[in-house]
Amino acid sequence: MNPKIHTPAVDHLFDAVLKLENKEECYKFFEDVCTIKELLAMAQRYEVALMLKNKMTYLDIAEKTGASTATISRVNRSLSYGEDGYDMVFKKLNL
Repeated sequence: MNPKIHTPAVDHLFDAVLKLENKEECYKFFEDVCTIKELLAMAQRYEVALMLKNKMTYLDIAEKTGASTATISRVNRSLSYGEDGYDMVFKKLNL
């Protein structure tokens, strides 16, 4: 894991997220913490990761999500060389 993000502030943020109990609480919290653009960008990256996991092509992903090829490539790099965070969540969701 990247040591640059291991700070008390990030720990506190993650502690707060882990206390959220349902989607409605998530919506309320993330709408306050993130801009709409930031939240939609995170959701888009998640969707891109799921599509890459399902072996969709960059072109199909770009068409369905509106993501740039640079974003798709960045997500693909995370899937291949990252901390396996996406895969961990996919397994928990049985995807």
